[in-house]
Amino acid sequence: MSTLAPTLEAYFIERLQTQRNASPQTVAAYRDTWRLLLRFVTTETGKEPSQFDFSDLSVVRIGAFLQWLEDTRHNTIRTRNARLAAIHAFFRYAAYRHPEHAALIQHVLAIPAKRFEQPHIDFLTEIESSALLNAVDQETWVGRRDYTLLMVLLQTGLRVSELTGLTIADVDLGSSAVVRCSGKGRKQRATPLTAATVATLKAWLTEWHGADHQSLFPTVRGHRLSTDAVQWLLTKYEQRARVTCPTLARKHLTPHVLRHYGEYR
Repeated sequence: MSTLAPTLEAYFIERLQTQRNASPQTVAAYRDTWRLLLRFVTTETGKEPSQFDFSDLSVVRIGAFLQWLEDTRHNTIRTRNARLAAIHAFFRYAAYRHPEHAALIQHVLAIPAKRFEQPHIDFLTEIESSALLNAVDQETWVGRRDYTLLMVLLQTGLRVSELTGLTIADVDLGSSAVVRCSGKGRKQRATPLTAATVATLKAWLTEWHGADHQSLFPTVRGHRLSTDAVQWLLTKYEQRARVTCPTLARKHLTPHVLRHYGEYR
């Protein structure tokens, strides 16, 4: 009888969802890794996944899978390493349940992540960030929303998913003004706000009469903005700002670039 299938099932239900209370995004990422790996092994061995045993997941086969990700699926090294991390997590769990496979598990856990060069990250100067904000037409409702959104993004360094996930209740404009969000790994954090950002947010909330549970930066229909929408509006204002600030043309502006603005002020 195969020991791999029940162990893999127990890992997702018992370990990830029950013990670790992993986020849906983490579970989905690990699931996709194993879906790809099981299909790869099926192609290599001719076996159905229900028939796999630990011996079918040798170091050589997993190494071939990782190379296939790069060569055939054209995954980046970062993605390749993320897939390997998901495989390692399962094998660490399996080590306590199946000591009879200790040698194989040890060898798989010894597969190293692949080194790669960190890409250069652009950042905005004070002049460039001002030009970007000045490119927003604040005579319209959408413009005032976008101006406030960019102010918060530039000042707080929130991830774009954190920014679009903000609700009105997440903003506290009292004496110690902060914006609260659930960040990476579901960690709760509060980011202080400057006086200028507080003033802009107060004006925006006076205009946007949403309920506490509603999005802080909604669409015209009151729904949550998508991350693609944020990139689209950022590109739009960047193109306008290039007229007065030509240096922006040399930069590929993304929400991630704006996150680094505060680091270089």
